[in-house]
Amino acid sequence: MTAVIDVQNLTKRYRSTTAVDDLSFRIEEHAIYGFLGSNGAGKTTTMSMLTAQNFPTSGSIRVFGEQPYENARVLSRMCFVRESQKYPDDFTPQHAFRSARLFFPHWDEDFAQELISDFRLPLKTTIKKLSRGQLSAVGVIIGLAARAEITFFDEPYLGLDAVARALFYDRLMEDYAEHPRTIVLSSHLIDEIADLIERVLIIDDGHLLVDATTDDLRGQAVTLTGSADQVNRFVVGREVLHRQSLGNVSSATVFGTLSDAELTDVREAGLERTPVPLQQLVVHLTQKNRNGSSEARPGAQAGSQAGSQVGSQAGTGSRSTDPSEART
Repeated sequence: MTAVIDVQNLTKRYRSTTAVDDLSFRIEEHAIYGFLGSNGAGKTTTMSMLTAQNFPTSGSIRVFGEQPYENARVLSRMCFVRESQKYPDDFTPQHAFRSARLFFPHWDEDFAQELISDFRLPLKTTIKKLSRGQLSAVGVIIGLAARAEITFFDEPYLGLDAVARALFYDRLMEDYAEHPRTIVLSSHLIDEIADLIERVLIIDDGHLLVDATTDDLRGQAVTLTGSADQVNRFVVGREVLHRQSLGNVSSATVFGTLSDAELTDVREAGLERTPVPLQQLVVHLTQKNRNGSSEARPGAQAGSQAGSQVGSQAGTGSRSTDPSEART
């Protein structure tokens, strides 16, 4: 596959704060990525730099093989939808969509109108008077109808209720199937998007922990449950992400692929083997990294094994140097 984004040694510092620390990764065309991590991990700062909303302190960014900064050819091919999107005070959703239509060459007006109806969005109410869910719907509609070659969704759907989020996921997958493109979803609702994403980038404290396909990542950890003695015997020498005990029953989540012989040992020991949900795995890997272990960032090994913003400026690529963005 062709890489549409190539990041090498990307770093962003705000005075004494390092928001992004030496990130290197590639994003391939026609794939849905999950860009995951806790609040303050550095996700928003990274996406802001990829979309030319912010400058890196050091490192290189190539989007479609070019620098994105002040590059209209590149910026018009990207859409960055974020939860904190700002609009002029007198803007209505109708104004926002008109601006987007002018900026994005693949804008689909018919699709936009369908989405407006789906989300029951009032077009003539000023955006500042919309509910949080309605404001989220504005961003979601722009991100989908723009059909940009690369679209970043940075938590814009948090204001949507469960029904509206399910509608977003359905429309996203339906349109992606007909119009393949690169989509990056940043979300805390990991279990909700787990079946959508094909590849996972996990970032914590500005560092890349994991770069792997979703299937490969799920295969890199397993939870074993059974008698404490058998569990303790089996996990000796293994990297344990999490463990808990209740009486004589114990469970341990171990990182690493089990061989056929090890799977046989698990069965003979009477241990129950269950896959680790993606959200739980992200939590475990993040906690492991924060414990400062010499074995930190195991997901980086898994990755090697596995092988513009729209708004009042209509995508002009405004820069942000606000330290409040650090580690978001």
